[in-house]
Amino acid sequence: MFAASDRMPGTQAVIRALRIVRAFTDERPEWSLADLSRELSISKPSAFRLLSALEEGRLLSRTGPAAAYRLGPGAIELGARAQRTNSVVSAARPELEALTRATGETSSVEILAGAETLILDEVQGGHLIGTSPSVGTRWPAHAASTGKVLLAAAAAEDPGFVREFVRAAGGRLVRLTPRTVSSATKLTAQLAQVTRQGYSTAIDELEAGYVAIGAPVRRHDGRVIAAISVGGPTTRFPAARIRALGTQVREAADRISQRLGWWPGTAVSGREPSARLSPLSS
Repeated sequence: MFAASDRMPGTQAVIRALRIVRAFTDERPEWSLADLSRELSISKPSAFRLLSALEEGRLLSRTGPAAAYRLGPGAIELGARAQRTNSVVSAARPELEALTRATGETSSVEILAGAETLILDEVQGGHLIGTSPSVGTRWPAHAASTGKVLLAAAAAEDPGFVREFVRAAGGRLVRLTPRTVSSATKLTAQLAQVTRQGYSTAIDELEAGYVAIGAPVRRHDGRVIAAISVGGPTTRFPAARIRALGTQVREAADRISQRLGWWPGTAVSGREPSARLSPLSS
């Protein structure tokens, strides 16, 4: 970490510009100059200069001189480029497309980000009743099928992981529905089942009426680095179909893993945690 005195000229302006870009979120996609200046504690003249530079670089755009700012085509291009260069996303995309074609359901690839899962990419199903686009969305890991896969991998390497995970959440996990697991004992049992069967289920746990099935994606040395899933309304997921989809999702995840250099039977070596961040990180 560099001290403030060691920073190159212009570093502060870059940091402020990055803060401005990161202020544009799903919840707040547009900002006026006055609101952004006040929110970020940047003077209006400085904010205007930075916004003008970002607009010139196409990272921000406006429909007119008095209109609010929003992310521009340059930001969209950078986001798409970042996705293309992410090896997990690139390896997973063909299998997600095939999985959605075969099942008709929405599929996704996700990673663990602290105590949540983060959706890196998804392919929407063809049903009128299903899920809405949610790339970049985070969900509590203990309530999501992908999250259970990723937590199971971490727990397999560290017997104390679940206890610490729940402790970091205040001793009890948040319940999103009556079926959401909330205790360390129940979560441990669920994760053990995930390890045994090779895939996970989240039935009415993330949201009432929603089912998802997840399976692990491994890198070359066998470590779990991501998870894929398919999901949709409970009306389309009877018990027999859930079992069949468990096999389909697991096989698709294995093919993605093979694209990343893994081969069945590869043992996990070393002590580096699988797909794991501190429960308090984000």
